[in-house]
Amino acid sequence: MYEPILANYTPDGDEWTVEVRGKGQTLTATARGLIAARDRAEQLVDKIAQGDKKRTVVHTLNGDAVDFTAAYLSARLGLTDDPADTDATNTIPPQPTAPSEPASQAPPPAAMA
Repeated sequence: MYEPILANYTPDGDEWTVEVRGKGQTLTATARGLIAARDRAEQLVDKIAQGDKKRTVVHTLNGDAVDFTAAYLSARLGLTDDPADTDATNTIPPQPTAPSEPASQAPPPAAMA
């Protein structure tokens, strides 16, 4: 039965630890930044899957593949890691406000006849 290789990433400040498991082996490395950690994981995968023509690697952030994908794409696109770091008031344009009292309206044209 084919078993995928698991690469799990754990952040520690600016440093990232990546642990790659597969074929009964576990290799660990650290790197500065998620993109560098992803590159380092590929090197570790090459050591584990040496000679394999086909291989599947599942990348996870603290065990969650979706979280890894979101964090990795954010890093590649230069977005902040934490959405709370952005000031939402600066990204939403000012919206018109309704007057506090309705303006006096002219009577409808039929009422003027």
